[in-house]
Amino acid sequence: MQFDDVFVFKKERFSVGIERDSKKCFLSIPVSNGLVEYEEYYEIDTAEFERFSRSLDPMRETAALCRARKNDARLLQQPGKNRGSPT
Repeated sequence: MQFDDVFVFKKERFSVGIERDSKKCFLSIPVSNGLVEYEEYYEIDTAEFERFSRSLDPMRETAALCRARKNDARLLQQPGKNRGSPT
């Protein structure tokens, strides 16, 4: 999978973009498991992506749910045994 960021919000620590091959939209958050830092990618639909492009508040809310692991059903890649914690 190749993830292309469209919007990057460094201060809020998340990004929104499109996966190149599947054309699925995503929101990603950084995580760390103590050994490595990486990103978790959560699928969002096109309507969410378009809404996100107009307002930062819905993105913040969705990112918070991802950090709380309440959106795990939307993960585009399942984490390994040593899953990281949001940073």
